[in-house]
Amino acid sequence: MARDDHASTGICRHDPLHPRDHTPLERLRVGNAVLGHHLQPPGVPDGLQLLDRYVLDLTVVELADPRLDHHIQAQPRGQGRSRLACAALGPAVDGVDPLRCPAGARPRAHQPVGERPGLTPTQVGELRIRLLARGGVVDGHREGVPDDQQLHGWRTLPVAWVRCTVRHVKIDGGLPIGSTTAGDHAKFGTGAIADAARRIEEAGYAGAWTAETSRDPFLPLMVAAEHTERIELGTSIAVAFARNPMLLANLGNDLQHYSGGRFILGLGTQIRPHITKRFSMEWSRPAARMREMVMAIRAIWDCWNNDTPLAFRGEFYRHTLMIPFFNPGPNRYGTPKVFLAAVGPRMSEVAGEVCDGLICHGFSTERYLREVTIPAVQRGLATAGRSMDDLEIVGPGMVATGDTDESMARSIAATRQQIAFYASTPAYRPVLDVHGWGDLQADLNRMSKQGEWKAMADLIDDDILYTFAVVGEPSSIASGYLERYGDCVDRLSLYTPGGGDSDDLWAPIV
Repeated sequence: MARDDHASTGICRHDPLHPRDHTPLERLRVGNAVLGHHLQPPGVPDGLQLLDRYVLDLTVVELADPRLDHHIQAQPRGQGRSRLACAALGPAVDGVDPLRCPAGARPRAHQPVGERPGLTPTQVGELRIRLLARGGVVDGHREGVPDDQQLHGWRTLPVAWVRCTVRHVKIDGGLPIGSTTAGDHAKFGTGAIADAARRIEEAGYAGAWTAETSRDPFLPLMVAAEHTERIELGTSIAVAFARNPMLLANLGNDLQHYSGGRFILGLGTQIRPHITKRFSMEWSRPAARMREMVMAIRAIWDCWNNDTPLAFRGEFYRHTLMIPFFNPGPNRYGTPKVFLAAVGPRMSEVAGEVCDGLICHGFSTERYLREVTIPAVQRGLATAGRSMDDLEIVGPGMVATGDTDESMARSIAATRQQIAFYASTPAYRPVLDVHGWGDLQADLNRMSKQGEWKAMADLIDDDILYTFAVVGEPSSIASGYLERYGDCVDRLSLYTPGGGDSDDLWAPIV
């Protein structure tokens, strides 16, 4: 998947004056200076020998503590080694050659770096990229460059982890398709859906998603496709196991055609009780079943587009019959992208192996994404011989915000309630376990069975709230999100559990 290298992305692939193009030693020194300790790859007990690729992926390429502004003068690659006059670095980094080790032993991006200490919120606030905020800049060769071109538009970014780039993050909108409340038909008819889709596109969103709750997620996208020209349109999510591969292949193919190649087939499993009791469908081995379903859908599309005989025989699905009367033929826009919603590592691995994107559940955190989800995705990508550039990650987008004190308080209260609801579900306990909050799940589950919904929210303290949600005024949400996820997600769809989804509220973010 190609990355957008426009000025607004925060990165540039071919700028010889950008810190990304500095030598490994220069990047290492900057990273060490910022974090106050040495970056050491797993399995290398002595020294600071690092792979060029390892440093490129994991050290703090763009980051510099403002206290180092007048100490660091890095040179572009190819113009000699930089001389960094910072006593804190010490002589240990001088004269170290890059590590040479077998490819299989090389650390991967997002792999934890040794036993580095975590940063407290206070430290995060202190460590910022202030390349322009003070008189000096990290890269002396960018002196005199206009402010709007310095680091390609990004003046400051918080440092929450060791990271090297800020990706171009697409922001998507949610397409309202209605509920079952009184007056709903008037408020969410086809005209209202068309108006909402146009507003989303005009506001600058990259895409619009529908969710399968009380209404079908596919039908509104036909209306949206007719009244938009640019934005991508997708389901987030459609319940896969309530349908079969042939049905999903047909729906995906048709919406890809009617939207002019802008459709994304976003799938999810739901949970066993809903599949067996609400949809009266089979449930077994969800990760293996989902993998096979996506492969079956792709086999059907291959039959239609390339005249390949349909001969899919799997453990869960069999598709071996396709006659011309039922074959729509090649789609002039190609096949849709397939995204998969995942929480656990096995489903994340499936997404990496057979899908074009992964949709993170709203009940996720930065730490869980980095320590559990991304490594699982990488395993799946490796199985398929692919890389992270072949997959889009839709990040978790839970937000608590408001433009008044009252609306902010309502949003925070509703967000606590939403977190408590998710945290009461046994399937989501692994997310809590990563943070040492696993016991909370049992308490919340017990309270939910007793109907103590309001009291459940009281157990969600500020630490939990701020871990799961980006909290702040609308103007601060974008930077707050990039602080956590800017280097590891490609798109997001922000939502506030307490409502407040007005165009005016989200405008500063988009």
